[in-house]
Amino acid sequence: MDFDELIARLDLSTKIRLLTGADMWSLPPLPEIGLDRLVMSDGPIGVRGEQWSSADPSIALPSPTALAATWDVDLVRRAGALLAQEARRKGVHVLLAPTINLHRSPLGGRHFECFSEDPYLTGEIGAAYVEGVQEGGVATTPKHFVANDFETERFTADVQVGEKALREAYLRPFERVVRAGAWGLMTAYNSVNGTTMTEHSELVNGVLKGEWEFDGFVVSDWTALRTTEAAAMGGTDVAMPGPSGPWGEKLEAAVREGRVPESVVDDRVRRILRLARRVGALRGAGPHSAPPPARERVDGVALAREVATRGFTLLTNDGILPFRQVRTVAVIGAAAAEARVMGGGSAQVFPDRIVSPLQGLGERAEVRYALGTDPRIRLSPIPGPATATFLDAEGAALSEQPLAAAEARWIGQLPPDVDGDRLTAVRLRTTYTPDVSGGHQLSVAGVGAFTVAVNGETVLDELLEADGDDPAAAFLSPPERRVGVAMTAGEPYEVVVTHPAGAFGGMAFVSFTVGHANPSPGEEELLAEAARVAAECDVAVVVAATTPEVESEGFDRTDLRLPGRQDELIRAVAAANPRTVVVVNAGSPVEMPWTGEVAAVLLTWFPGQEAGAALADVLFGDAEPGGRLPTTWPKRLEDAPVVDVTPVDGVLAYEEGVSIGYRAWERSGRAPAFWFGHGLGYTTWSYDSIAAEGTTVTVAVTNTGDRPGREVVQVYVAGALAGFDVVEAAPGETVLTTIFLPERAFQVWDGGWRTVEGEYAVEAGPSVGDLRLSATVKV
Repeated sequence: MDFDELIARLDLSTKIRLLTGADMWSLPPLPEIGLDRLVMSDGPIGVRGEQWSSADPSIALPSPTALAATWDVDLVRRAGALLAQEARRKGVHVLLAPTINLHRSPLGGRHFECFSEDPYLTGEIGAAYVEGVQEGGVATTPKHFVANDFETERFTADVQVGEKALREAYLRPFERVVRAGAWGLMTAYNSVNGTTMTEHSELVNGVLKGEWEFDGFVVSDWTALRTTEAAAMGGTDVAMPGPSGPWGEKLEAAVREGRVPESVVDDRVRRILRLARRVGALRGAGPHSAPPPARERVDGVALAREVATRGFTLLTNDGILPFRQVRTVAVIGAAAAEARVMGGGSAQVFPDRIVSPLQGLGERAEVRYALGTDPRIRLSPIPGPATATFLDAEGAALSEQPLAAAEARWIGQLPPDVDGDRLTAVRLRTTYTPDVSGGHQLSVAGVGAFTVAVNGETVLDELLEADGDDPAAAFLSPPERRVGVAMTAGEPYEVVVTHPAGAFGGMAFVSFTVGHANPSPGEEELLAEAARVAAECDVAVVVAATTPEVESEGFDRTDLRLPGRQDELIRAVAAANPRTVVVVNAGSPVEMPWTGEVAAVLLTWFPGQEAGAALADVLFGDAEPGGRLPTTWPKRLEDAPVVDVTPVDGVLAYEEGVSIGYRAWERSGRAPAFWFGHGLGYTTWSYDSIAAEGTTVTVAVTNTGDRPGREVVQVYVAGALAGFDVVEAAPGETVLTTIFLPERAFQVWDGGWRTVEGEYAVEAGPSVGDLRLSATVKV
């Protein structure tokens, strides 16, 4: 039975009901036509599923910036296959990823979730991600369409951008993933040139569905769709979440009164049915109605470790790496003991294990740990098992849910055995046994009323109110209250937190963390201790990190400095031991004023759950750091040519046009700390020759070092990235790579795509700042 026949069997109200979420994460089933419930889930580094809880763990891959840093489309495609496997395991049909907005300004708070400043690299990595996931029978929704490259006032901001920049930069990655066959796409919160994206018929109906012939479904970002007729005519197909929203009865009335053609509704239903057939949720719909045959299982832990090493980017190295004959390692920093493995917001999942740098390095050498300084604004969750009990009005338990740590989070869906109508409170219970006596700190972070009791005694009873009006920020970066509690080493302390909670409109919003910190001798003593420990060891490894208050969904950054006193810590450690390696655990650029004072700088991005294991592999030379920068790294924020992320009177003007990233740096005449494409391995390479004929470029490179290695050969046309390839060679071996240049490399937007005839310089090298070979092609 074809789609038109199925649609003809549905009345208008049923068709319209299908266009709005049944709840936070799904579309309703229609058994009468064989349509199963369609489930969506956040990504992009893992598949959360409907339960945003440690009770339902997920594999956590490295951040998208780390994926892009591999410059390896085959590896990214394998990561996509793993995500599809995870989605099927959790009953998910649609992965709400990847994010293919651009790194326009280094202040973008969510850049860790995007791939690159370069539209070509973003498109190629994004296409590989889409293909890997969808080959596993799971849909993707590349997002956020379009020009959602900032977080400040993201719900209401109007991006003013010229058509040339829109086409050549911001739309280009979306065009590439559509050509790769994406089954879905998500519209953004923001407006573009005066029209909000959920209503932007020119871009959604005209460009996406018309010009690009996109046959997938278009879903709104959550709560982004706010009108009835304008959104109905604007091209967005599905309003999430539900069941309430601006469609439903209002849209039905608009259709019956002739203000919205019923054919518009039918087209949306057809796209949803096509999606369902593709993901195996439409029974009896022909040969594409079932998931693909089962594939060989992907080892998620092993792949997470491999992707991390391949994304690690070695920025400087005086020869200290890889470690040789190292017996003792000083491991220093808060993030060394508690790695920041992912960014905050919708990208967050709960893995069932996290390997910290301290743990990973401790398996390879004798390690001595020092905190040095603690930049974290919020206390970390109390580790170890906890239990969340859902209570009714009489205090009776509706359900008990095990947790891996003292962090309770259910946004959208409650556990299946909890009756939301009866729920009145959630009680989290855990036991903490300190290893040191003194004045400990406990905290609760969340929004609402909280009561904290320790061994039956109430120590905190307070109402915490959110700052600002961004609901995402309220849950993802909530206020925190702390209380001091005297504890004795070795004695168990039962900590119980009670929080009023309920379900509203069928959706739950439970999100809070119970944190802990040991007694502190003070920052000066911590810094001095770190220097002493470093001086006693063969080498020192300082892990410096951003915090969830710096890189997260819901807000942009205010500067590029490492939070707290980490710069001071690095300098103190390097002064005590010149054999100091700094590991930068950040999803996007930070200022590094101490680069010339340390032996090596290794960028791990947000490295995923296998962080420490991958770090040990790279530092000790079992694996080569394979990463190359997907975004230009400034020395100082004030040097960056494009910075502004704050709308003025609701408008954010992209006045720089197409000049973002390395092209803007080149025009500015200023040199960054590290150019786009930069990254060192553990061997050296010569670039021997280049030959260009038409749109085919062949480059010869030789491994001139003493160990096998991997190089990312980059090809630029007229100063813009136009192709790349990852090559491998043994010592002394020469390899040839052939790169096919896309037609778009020779085109500009001028009311339409126009090929500019003439001679072009084609250059190749290991980064945009180090182009060693040049040839000329005529178009």
